[in-house]
Amino acid sequence: MFVSSKLASKMIKPISGFSRLSKKEKIDWLAETYLKNSPEDVAVLRQYWNEDSSLQQLHDEFTENTLSNFYLPFGLAPNFLINGDLLAIPMAIEESSVIAAASKAAKFWGSRGGFKAEVIDTKKIGQVHFNFFGNKKKLESFFESVKPKLLEAAKPITRNMEKRGGGVLAINLKDKTAEIPNYYQLHCEFETKDSMGANFINSCLEKFAEVFRDQAKNYTDFSSEEKDIEIIMSILSNYVPECLVRAEVSCPIEKLDENKDINAEDFAKKFIQAINIAEVEPYRAVTHNKGIMNGIDAVVLATGNDFRAVESGVHAYASRNGKYSSLTHASLENGIFKFWIEVPLALGTVGGLTSLHPLVKLALDILQKPSAKELMKVVAVAGLAQNFAAINSLTTTGIQQGHMKMHLMNILNQHGATEDEKKILTKHFTKHTVTHSSAVEELKKLRNS
Repeated sequence: MFVSSKLASKMIKPISGFSRLSKKEKIDWLAETYLKNSPEDVAVLRQYWNEDSSLQQLHDEFTENTLSNFYLPFGLAPNFLINGDLLAIPMAIEESSVIAAASKAAKFWGSRGGFKAEVIDTKKIGQVHFNFFGNKKKLESFFESVKPKLLEAAKPITRNMEKRGGGVLAINLKDKTAEIPNYYQLHCEFETKDSMGANFINSCLEKFAEVFRDQAKNYTDFSSEEKDIEIIMSILSNYVPECLVRAEVSCPIEKLDENKDINAEDFAKKFIQAINIAEVEPYRAVTHNKGIMNGIDAVVLATGNDFRAVESGVHAYASRNGKYSSLTHASLENGIFKFWIEVPLALGTVGGLTSLHPLVKLALDILQKPSAKELMKVVAVAGLAQNFAAINSLTTTGIQQGHMKMHLMNILNQHGATEDEKKILTKHFTKHTVTHSSAVEELKKLRNS
């Protein structure tokens, strides 16, 4: 196993009981073991603590072995006209130009009818994976006989969800033995209403697995080997192709007249060609969809949802036809330009961090306390807006012009520019191309003068 020579020379030993140490003890151990007892490094960890001790404790308990808080900018993209309602969208993201681009797209489409969004379905999936060593027909008969008992056994878990209009929608037996010998699934469908539903789904699945296995032991038509059903695991799926939302914008082609350097028809054709390329070329599609996720993830993070689950589900959906492809599509028919996205989003507005994290609660307040369906629409719109802004830039001025001007401040901060230096150089780069080297060079010139 490779070990850094710097670390090997110190003969670092594994630590036992790290999780039981106090936060101060964890930091002391970290500083002594890996940070050369640097007071500057310890100070960095401490400076991000919240001065409100109760609020800091709340953050400490979100995860394990917490040492400090890791900040992301919490911003706002205003002027989103969605289904007739004017909303401001909170976004948590560190990447330059994302919020600016979303806001620009919102302004553009606000005067052209705004965004339309609809939830197509909200079905979520969970599976019990198991091995069965025996006759498939007998397993199918057993499943049909035991299915009512599975639902009944889960009643204590599903009762409250059913009161809110959710619950278990279906349980199906799936034969997967063509892929793996003896492998079957209980493929289960759920409606979780305003909760993302992970804990609910997993609890139901584990109960289904327990009852399914125990009932098999007493099923008289099974042989002794068939009675020994082996449960592999019970877990929800983050692939939710039937928890789907659509967002779109459209307008007469002549209204695509914002850029005076290109006429509206040429702009529309070039824009659609860019989308078509992302539909057929995976190398472009990955970057294309990453830009969409800039908008989606920023809202998912700000509202306390699981962006990793959303990311994995979205990218699986982009590959659903056997080839990775664009999540957005565009058309020009009868003089009408249309641009849309269909994307799977399993989101929640109750449970989890939504009732704990103060900024998450604030984000949901800004969005007027949305239901899960309403949040799905907002998030899809944010992704569509981000993609429109990106393709607009790519096919006209190029992506770097706007992005690097937003990135200029990061470069200047990195090199310790003063406020006066920032003002002078910001003015300078309104007429010059921004690159990292040019920004550093101009800063040096300014200081030498």
